[in-house]
Amino acid sequence: MLLVSVTLATTIYSMTVLIVSVVLPQMQGTLSATPDQISWVMTFNILATAVVTPLTGWLTSRFGWRRVMLTGVFGFCAATVLCGQADSLESLVLYRILQGGLGAPLVPLAQAVLLDSFERRQHGLVTSIFGMGVVVGPIIGPVFGGYLSELLNWRWAFYMIVPFGAAGFVGLWVFLRDGGRASGVRFDWTGFIALAFAISCLQLLLDRAERLDWFESPEIIIEAALGCFAFYIFLIHSFTSRAPLLDLRLLLDRNYALGLVIVLIYGMLNFTPMVMLPPMLKGIAGYPESVIGMLLSARGAGALAGFFLAVWVGKLDPRIGMLAGFGLLVASGWHMMTFDMNVTSLDVGITSAVQGFAVGILWVPLTIATFATLDSSKLAETMSVFHLLRNVGSSIFISLSVTILVRTSGINYARFTEFISPFNELLGFPGNNASFDISGLSGLAAISIELDRQADMIGFLNAFGAFTFASALALPLVLLVRMPRKST
Repeated sequence: MLLVSVTLATTIYSMTVLIVSVVLPQMQGTLSATPDQISWVMTFNILATAVVTPLTGWLTSRFGWRRVMLTGVFGFCAATVLCGQADSLESLVLYRILQGGLGAPLVPLAQAVLLDSFERRQHGLVTSIFGMGVVVGPIIGPVFGGYLSELLNWRWAFYMIVPFGAAGFVGLWVFLRDGGRASGVRFDWTGFIALAFAISCLQLLLDRAERLDWFESPEIIIEAALGCFAFYIFLIHSFTSRAPLLDLRLLLDRNYALGLVIVLIYGMLNFTPMVMLPPMLKGIAGYPESVIGMLLSARGAGALAGFFLAVWVGKLDPRIGMLAGFGLLVASGWHMMTFDMNVTSLDVGITSAVQGFAVGILWVPLTIATFATLDSSKLAETMSVFHLLRNVGSSIFISLSVTILVRTSGINYARFTEFISPFNELLGFPGNNASFDISGLSGLAAISIELDRQADMIGFLNAFGAFTFASALALPLVLLVRMPRKST
C-alpha cells in the first residue's frame, strides 16, 4: 500500500505536463493569449520545478519525509484547483508556478522513500513498478484530459487530477512513516538564490524579448544585466565558499562535465514537441482535443517501451543507448520537418511514439555514464545540479522554439502578402478557390486567413528544424564519454 500511495502521488505530477500540452490551444482562445504568451503556462511551471528540486534534500532533512510529501501533494492539488479556476493568463501562470514548485520534491523524494522502506533485494521490483506507474500517467492523462476538454472545457483537464491526488494524500497519511531527518545539514542559500535569480532572469528575457523587440526594450536590458550579475555572484561564491551549491572542481571530471551538457540537451528535447504539436494540430490541421490527446499519449506508450528496453541496454556500454536514443530523436525531428498542413494522425502518432521511446531508452545510460567516474559521496550534490539542468533546458528551449515560430511566421506572412495583387495572374486561375477574390473584403479576409496558416506552418517547421539540430549536437558529445574499465 505504501508503494501504491507513493506511486499515485508521483503519477499526478507526471500526468499534468501532457494534459496541459493538450489543452494549450483551448486555453489560448479562452484567455485571448498569443502563442508566445500561452507557452508561459508550460515554461514557468518547468522553471519552478527546476528551482525547487535542489531544495528537496534540505527540506527532507529539516522536516522529514512525511511532512514534505503530504504538504507537496496537498499543495499540488490545491494549486491544480486554482489553475482550473483561473480567469486570466497572469493568474494561471502564477498558479502553475505554485503547482511546479510544490510538486517538485515529489519525484526525487518518492524514490528515496521507496528505496529506504523496502529491503535491498526488493529494490529492482519496487523501482520497476514505480517507474511503470510514473510512465502510465502521461499515457492516460492526455486521453481523458482531451475528451473532458472537448466535452466540457479545458478547466476539467485540471479538475480530473484532484481525485487521484486526494487518494494519494489519504494513502500517504495512513501508510507513510516519518524518516529522513538529519541534524546539522547546511544548505548553500547564497549560491542557490543567485543561480535561481540568474535562471529566472534568463527565462523572462526569452519569454518577453520577442514581444518587446529584444534589446530595444529597457526591460530586456535590465533583465539581462541582473541575470549576468546574479550568475557572476554564483560563480564567485562557488569559487570561494567552503561548501558551495556546486563544487566547480567537479567539472574537471570529464564524464560529469559532458553529462551536464548532454542532460541539458536532453531536457531541451524532452517537452518541446509536446508544446509545439498541439497548437499546430489544432490551429492548422483542425484536430479536436480528444484526438490530440490520443496522439500525445503515444509518446507515453513509447516511453514505457523505452524504459523496459533500457533495463537490457543498461547492461551494455551506456554510449550505445545514448547514441541510439539521440539518433532516433534526430530521425523523428527530420520527419517532423516533412509535415505539411494535411499531416495525418498516423504520422504524428508514430513520431510521438518514437520520441517517447528515445527519451525512455536514453535516461538510464545517460545517468550511468554521467556518474560513472564520480565519488559516491558527491552524488547528492551532483544529482541536484543534474536534474536542475534537465528542467532548465526544457524551459529555455520551449521559449526559443516559440520565438522561432512567432518570428519566422511573421516574416513569411509579410513576404506572402507581397504576392497578393491584381497583377498576380495566379489569383485568377480557374482552378483557384472562388473565395480568393481580391475584389471584395470577404475574399481578402479569406486570403489573409490562408496566408496566416501557411506562414504558421513554416514557423512550426523551422522550430522542428531547431529540434533536429539540437538532437544532432548531442551525438559527438556522446562519443567523447569515457567509461571506466570494469575490474576483473
